[in-house]
Amino acid sequence: MERISRFISTISPKLISWRRHFHQFPELGWTEYATTYFIGRQLEELGFTLFIGEEALVSKARMGVPDHETLYKAEKRAQEQGVPDEWLHKMRNGHTGLVAKWDTGKEGKHIALRFDIDALPIFENKQKVSGHFPEEEGFASSVPSVMHACGHDGHAAIGLGVANWIAAFQKELTGSFTLLFQPAEEGSRGAKSMLDRGWLKDVDYFFSGHIGIQPLPLGDVVASTNGFLATSKIDVTFTGKSSHAGVEPQEGKNALLAAAATAIHLHTIPRHRDGVTRINVGTLQAGTGRNVIPDLAELTLETRGETSQLNQYMEDEAIRIIESAAAMYDVEVDIRLVGKGVEVVTKDEGEWKPFLERSTEGSHRVLQIHETMPLRASEDVAYMINDVRARGAKATYFIFGTPLAKGHHHPLFDYDERVLEVALDVYASSILSLTLQ
Repeated sequence: MERISRFISTISPKLISWRRHFHQFPELGWTEYATTYFIGRQLEELGFTLFIGEEALVSKARMGVPDHETLYKAEKRAQEQGVPDEWLHKMRNGHTGLVAKWDTGKEGKHIALRFDIDALPIFENKQKVSGHFPEEEGFASSVPSVMHACGHDGHAAIGLGVANWIAAFQKELTGSFTLLFQPAEEGSRGAKSMLDRGWLKDVDYFFSGHIGIQPLPLGDVVASTNGFLATSKIDVTFTGKSSHAGVEPQEGKNALLAAAATAIHLHTIPRHRDGVTRINVGTLQAGTGRNVIPDLAELTLETRGETSQLNQYMEDEAIRIIESAAAMYDVEVDIRLVGKGVEVVTKDEGEWKPFLERSTEGSHRVLQIHETMPLRASEDVAYMINDVRARGAKATYFIFGTPLAKGHHHPLFDYDERVLEVALDVYASSILSLTLQ
């Protein structure tokens, strides 16, 4: 424990530096070109074996991949940021993220860890409120309308910390390690594509986790998480007919009104008696001028449910309302499912709290361990947890406590950077205790 503590103290400045780099240069799902390259270069220097692009994931299993123009612009920006052509060639057309493997050459367990790396379409601190730590310290997002507002910048940094720890402690470790740096977690779009490549088919233990979720004191750790919500992410395009609003209003077919009616009526779907359900219309874009009947409207929404069945109820009702609104305004509609997440279908056996208490005994960073906490959100790591547990192996999802400046997905979101040390302590101590068994 003392050696782990000294290692974490030594690497702590790098953890913070990595986190701030990722925060300053955020990238949305399937466009994490520079992020992937930055992570990959660090891992190459440590001696990990890397799998990039379609080596790391199944292309056709990806969901919600941006259009070609968006991908091209992101690739061009990455090239300008110094990502070499050989890396861009492997990642081209949204094949971001990577998998890193380390084999100690000694018989032992196969342990896998997953770290998500994508950002959100949020304009950081758009009101320029004073006291926003990333702004004051000079590492706020440099990309307009893109921000790490969910802690994935920290997750990526923690993943690099774990990799450095494995390399430093390789003589003490046994077995093998697989680190998944996953793209496109936001929108539940990326996990299944990595899972389908088979990285977890023979793992004995699988770990992942999240910074924050709810405000908790620094040093508090939740040993396992429940309450993952299944979810569907839907993009809708209404296509009507444009006309002059004054001269020929009768000739128009108003796509904006169809979308507006949809947005209002989606939020009237009755909640279900069997459990938690959610729906949210996130964006609505339509129209070109006040004197033009809008012929195009685009709307994005999501549904959630405590179970996949409850989420399917919400999705089915949403589609019924969308199609009805289109018929009411006599416009065409295109409905696209661009993300899908599931609930965790099996519960752990309450073993993780005593395991973590044993593993971190003597740590001055991990101060209090809670048995479980409901996520009350969606996380596509659920695909991985379900797969591992279905085969009789062990999987858990930690929560790393920290005070939060604002809640997740907020323009002023931030956390105490010392939580990076806590998370690395948890992962390193857990791995070491398993390899010593």
